Amino acid sequence: MAKKDENKATEFIENPEALQEQLDKTSDFAQQNREIILGVIVGILAVVGGAFWYSTYQEDNENEAQQELFPAVFYFEKDSLGKALQGDGDNTTIGLEAVADEYSGTKAGNLANVYIGVAKLKEGQFDQAIDILSNFSADDYLLQSRIHSLIGDAYMEKEQYGDAISYYQKAVARYENEQFTPIYLRKLALAQELSGDTQGATTSYQKIADDFKESNEFVYAKKMLTKLGK
Repeated sequence: MAKKDENKATEFIENPEALQEQLDKTSDFAQQNREIILGVIVGILAVVGGAFWYSTYQEDNENEAQQELFPAVFYFEKDSLGKALQGDGDNTTIGLEAVADEYSGTKAGNLANVYIGVAKLKEGQFDQAIDILSNFSADDYLLQSRIHSLIGDAYMEKEQYGDAISYYQKAVARYENEQFTPIYLRKLALAQELSGDTQGATTSYQKIADDFKESNEFVYAKKMLTKLGK
């Protein structure tokens, strides 16, 4: 996830501007409404103080979540999915499921859900993977495209090619880039082929051939275009 986008996501507290009214007979008003004014001042201090406390709490909570997430991701990358999901029992990590549950309001907790969804996909629990990943939303275009692609992968495994096509199209459209878009286009073309949509597959392969000549998928796309008679 891009740093810029991550920093943006945390800027949820705004500094309120003080509005000052023009009052006639200010001193009289202050004397007659002393308790009201004091109440308003106390209220403002409580809001500002509460916002400061919440910001500090969220920052601490985020740090804790990241510390728990890191070793869980390590297990995930080593394909130790049981330890990644449920923890290792050695106090190294509480596991992705606990991170997602206990730190649900943090970016790390949100990201833990992505890893859980991918783990379910690896385990062949495709419906659970779709359910978890479908509830994830990211401001980061690259990550959101990746999520769409993963959901498409789950539908491909279920041989629901229409749904797979829909999500691969979302992945392609979300944020076009040299690194990942040709991969999504290749997946899209395959789903279209399997669904019987030869023309759609041809269009997808042609886009790779036309727009992504430097990609690893370029040669494959040209080969498939020849096979499809284009």
